[in-house]
Amino acid sequence: MQFNLYKDIKIFYKDTCSIMMRGEAQNLIPLGNLIMGNEGKDKTGWRDPALWFMATVSDKEEILLTAIMTPPYNLTLFAKDNKLNDGAVTCLIKGIAQTGNKIPGVMTENTLAEYFAGAYAKANNVQYKIKTKMRIHELVSVNPDIPKTGTLRLARESDMPFLPYWLESFNFDCFGEVLNINPDPEHYRYHIKGQTLYILEENGIPVAMAQKSREMQTVCGVSYVYTPPYFRGKGYATSCVAAVSRLILEKGFTKCVLYTDLANPVSNSIYKKIGYNPICDSLEIKFE
Repeated sequence: MQFNLYKDIKIFYKDTCSIMMRGEAQNLIPLGNLIMGNEGKDKTGWRDPALWFMATVSDKEEILLTAIMTPPYNLTLFAKDNKLNDGAVTCLIKGIAQTGNKIPGVMTENTLAEYFAGAYAKANNVQYKIKTKMRIHELVSVNPDIPKTGTLRLARESDMPFLPYWLESFNFDCFGEVLNINPDPEHYRYHIKGQTLYILEENGIPVAMAQKSREMQTVCGVSYVYTPPYFRGKGYATSCVAAVSRLILEKGFTKCVLYTDLANPVSNSIYKKIGYNPICDSLEIKFE
């Protein structure tokens, strides 16, 4: 087995893109980052590939395992064709040790995630804990019976009085992160300037949001689905996600992809009703 460390995003993209594309929907996050880094249009914060950890493990014939980490976020992995190779994982862990990189956690398909976490923890004398059990879903058509409630529009500057609170509340609800508003408003204007974040209004009042993210060749993601507590139970999230999903398909993408927390049966049932079907389970595991 050969560990290969990359410093040039262009070379890493050339070597790994076609491999990750075999699981395009499953690889929404790492492949989306790879494509974004290769384009080089957005190097804001963690998005600068110069800060990334990029590596592969190969045998004499082909690449068996890809690894990409965009600090401070977790390591993401893909075993070619989802075939777990314990020798490749061992080689990757040894290679990581040689580079001196510290891995805060791993997020990937559940079998690979658990195997890597156990081997990495043992090799580095650390503990690991499953933080989130997720399910990846894809949609090819929106259920026509979903009612079109409210009006969908892009987020705009006039949303800034509430938008930071919505975005951080999403992180709190989904990931258990500390509810902390960044004092730099540009941190939140980023979502407005990118023209990817949508707000659902009812009678002129913002009631829910959803974002299209990580545009790939045939797949586009949906994220930042949030409804304030006082507007929940009225179908706004369902309408918002359905509307954003329709927009994505109308742009020519063949699939929409989103992650759900398996601990939240309400959101899972909502997405199923819209037309999303599960394709893969994924784990977020943190090292302690």
